[in-house]
Amino acid sequence: MKRILMIGTLLLSSAAHQALAEEQCGKVTIADMNWSSASLIANVDRFILEHGYGCDAELIPGDTMPTSTSMIEKGEPDIAPEIWTNTVKELIEQAVTDKRLAIAGHSLSDGGEEGFWVPQYMVDKDPSLKTIAGVIANVNTFKNPEDPDRGAFYGCPAGWGCQLSAENLYRALKLSDAGFDLIDPGSGAGLSGSIARAYERGKPWFGYYWAPTSVLGKYKMSKVDFGTGIDEDHFRDCISQAECAEPKVTMYPTSVVQTVTTMAFAEKSTVQFEYLGKRSITNAQMNSLLAWMEDNQADGNIAAEYFLLNHQDIWLTWVPADVAAKVKSALADL
Repeated sequence: MKRILMIGTLLLSSAAHQALAEEQCGKVTIADMNWSSASLIANVDRFILEHGYGCDAELIPGDTMPTSTSMIEKGEPDIAPEIWTNTVKELIEQAVTDKRLAIAGHSLSDGGEEGFWVPQYMVDKDPSLKTIAGVIANVNTFKNPEDPDRGAFYGCPAGWGCQLSAENLYRALKLSDAGFDLIDPGSGAGLSGSIARAYERGKPWFGYYWAPTSVLGKYKMSKVDFGTGIDEDHFRDCISQAECAEPKVTMYPTSVVQTVTTMAFAEKSTVQFEYLGKRSITNAQMNSLLAWMEDNQADGNIAAEYFLLNHQDIWLTWVPADVAAKVKSALADL
C-alpha cells in the first residue's frame, strides 16, 4: 500500500512539475540570429521548449546589437541564445545591473576562439610550427604566391572587426621584418577558400581564423602559440583599436558567448531559465555540427533536428527525464 501511495505521489509530483513548467512558460520568443551556430542553437531551444516544456515557442529574426537593444528597451525577444557579449559588454552589463536582462549561462562552454593558425599536418611533421618562433624560422615554407621570395600571412578581410586585431598583431610580431607579407583575402569566402585549397593539396598555410566555424570543423588546424599568454587590457585598449601606436604581442582573449534573457522571462519561467543555464556546447562539437550543416546545405531547423536525433549524449544532460521523454516522443514523429 505504501509503495502504491509513493508511486502515486511521484506521478503527481511529475505532473505538477510539468503543469508548473507549462504555466510558467506560455508564449516565448527566441532570437534566430543570422549566423549558423546561433540559428542552430535557437532551433534546438525552440524544439525543446515547445515539445519538452509545453511552451508556445516562436523564432524571430535577430542580430547582436538590435536584439540586445530591443530586449533592453522593449522586453522582447525573451531569449537571445547566442550573444557574443564582448562586442556589447558594457550594454549587457549595465542592463543586468538595471535588472532588465539576465545571463542564463554559456552557450559555448569554452567561448569563441580567435588566433593565428597552421594546418595540423604541418605541425605533425615539425612540432616547432606550433610556436610563432617556429613559424618565423620557417618563413620560406609559407611562400607568397605573388612573390616566392616572401612568406604569406593571410589576414582578416578588410572592413571586418578582426582586421584591426590581425594587422596590429602582425605589426607587434614584426612579421614583415621576418619576411611575411600581409595578404588581404578579400572576403570571408576568400579566406576560407585559401585554407581549403591548402589543405586539399597538403600545402603550407599561415593566417588568422576563428571558431566555431565549419572550416575548423572540416580542416584540423593548430593554433600558433605566441608564448606571451593573454593581456586582456592591452588587447582591448590597443590591439583591437584602429589607433594602436605601440602594439604588443598577446594571444587573443577568449570571446565570451552567452545565453541572455529578459529579466521578466528569468523571473517568470524559472524552470525554462534553468534549462538554458545547462544548455551548453563545446567549440569542437559546434565546429563539427557547422561542417555538417555546410556539407548538407542545412539551415538551423534541419541542423537542430539532426543534432537532437544524433547527439542525445549531449542534450540529455541538459533536461530532466520527463522533459527528455517528451522531446524523444516528438523526435519519433518527425
